[in-house]
Amino acid sequence: MKMVEKMVEFKPEKMIKEFEEISKNAGKIQEETLKKILEENRESEYLKEVGLNGRTDAQSFKQCVPLVTHKDLEPYIQRIMDGDSSPILTRNPIPTFSLSSGTTQGKRKFIPFNDELFENTMQIQLTSFAYRNREYPVEKAGKALVFLYSSKQFITKGGLPAGTATTNVFRHRNYKELMKGLQFRSCSPEEVICGPDFHEALYCHLLCALLYHNEVQFISSTFAHSIVQGFQTFELIWEDLCTDIRFGILNERVTDPSIRAAISKILSPNPTLADIIHDKCSGLSKWYGLIPELFPNAKYVYGIMTGAMEPYVKQLRKYAGWLPLICGDYGSSEGWVAANVNPSLPPESATFAVLPDIGYFEFIPLDDVTKQSEPKPLGLIEVKIGETYEIVITTFGGLYRYRLGDAVKVMGFHNSTPELKFVCRQNLMLSINIDKNTEKDLQLSVEEASKILVAEKIELIDFTSNVELSKQPGHYVIFWELSSEPDGNVLQECCNCLDRSFLDAGYVSSRKVGMIGPLELRIVRKGTFYKVMSYCLNMGNTLNQFKTPRFIGSNNKVLSIVSSNVANCYFSTAY
Repeated sequence: MKMVEKMVEFKPEKMIKEFEEISKNAGKIQEETLKKILEENRESEYLKEVGLNGRTDAQSFKQCVPLVTHKDLEPYIQRIMDGDSSPILTRNPIPTFSLSSGTTQGKRKFIPFNDELFENTMQIQLTSFAYRNREYPVEKAGKALVFLYSSKQFITKGGLPAGTATTNVFRHRNYKELMKGLQFRSCSPEEVICGPDFHEALYCHLLCALLYHNEVQFISSTFAHSIVQGFQTFELIWEDLCTDIRFGILNERVTDPSIRAAISKILSPNPTLADIIHDKCSGLSKWYGLIPELFPNAKYVYGIMTGAMEPYVKQLRKYAGWLPLICGDYGSSEGWVAANVNPSLPPESATFAVLPDIGYFEFIPLDDVTKQSEPKPLGLIEVKIGETYEIVITTFGGLYRYRLGDAVKVMGFHNSTPELKFVCRQNLMLSINIDKNTEKDLQLSVEEASKILVAEKIELIDFTSNVELSKQPGHYVIFWELSSEPDGNVLQECCNCLDRSFLDAGYVSSRKVGMIGPLELRIVRKGTFYKVMSYCLNMGNTLNQFKTPRFIGSNNKVLSIVSSNVANCYFSTAY
């Protein structure tokens, strides 16, 4: 059944039944999915070059098709972007390109996007919504505060549209029709979602949600950061929002004519609602439980809360109060992998069940990743519980045996399909000598050190890192933005704790013999990471896609922003 038909007559119990069936036969479904991908694209230049010669079985596929990264496919992708419509990666021409955030590598990647990938996206959303709705049912025709921002697409040299993955989904010709089948609607009109300025769009998202405050069933965004950013902004502008509602006149900060016209249709003087909101906000202690106070019928808060988003969970819990936090599904700009079918699990324990019919998945044992010889990936049903792997995907969008660079741990099986826990990006971040510390290592170190701030009632707003190599020996630099600055002795203790909490053997031994210098903690002024975000958005990202870069590396502009806002520095005395 086509996705359009599924959406129009969407029934959560039917969607659950379908997933339960395919997850019972994951191995067979994987073989059929691979065969379908290869049959559809057997005439592509790439598959001919590697010598597949029309074969569609897994053994031939693995023998002929090499493991690749995005760099290996860039020449093919560039030709398509430049206007070559021949069957290069896929039989049918690629109609659109998605842009990655560029957070991991510091460079945005162009990813082929087609109708099949759009359908995969909707299938993931339907599947997870069905399980979520079974656990936390929402009322029919209810509203949702969705922090959704659709940027403009631009045109490549060859005349093809390109934009963020979120934008490509939202602007797909079938999206609006498909969304009619769901049991909720966004509070915000389309003009707000497509607004050219995210500050104006965010203001109106909050305003629209307040106007429908009793109808809001849940709050969501692609990433947890967007939700936190939304309510941090609310803390600053709530009185302006109350004024708009009281007098029925939209604040002059919103200048876009189409947005103003759309809001005027739903905004009218309502002093009673303005008083209710004012009283609620005035009575909250440090904004704890803000979301359920504003939206009394909200059931949960939903968004991606793993990986780079995990540090925001603590801040999100402050706003969510007693409402459950539900982690969004697992995927990347290259394609989706798995759905959250256990929505009652907290974000720290979230697992994701692989959908065996949306792509072909292989898993490289983590021990093999570090070896010089060619790694030998396992199939979907060959993985073992408790083991950690790097994911390799083959998609309907022309990516064959593509290494995502993500490390995942197999936590169990949902019927015969594995349930994965996201561990980290495999790309090394902090490394000077023989030390190898990943994003996860950095996160654990920051979490441990930030516990010291709890007694001071100070909140860690955001952080990033870099390596300082201008002087020898080189050393790690951690940038922190805090809600307020404690006594210098407290921050010195935090700095020492950061240094001690990097447990990588190469780092510890290098620190002890002086091959790596004392870790440096730099405290930046409030608003610094907002400036980083604004810079990234001005470079073409949307707030939906933005992730604070956890390692600055060669991104000189981000380094310039944080370095020019340093207020104080501390050097570790831990070794």
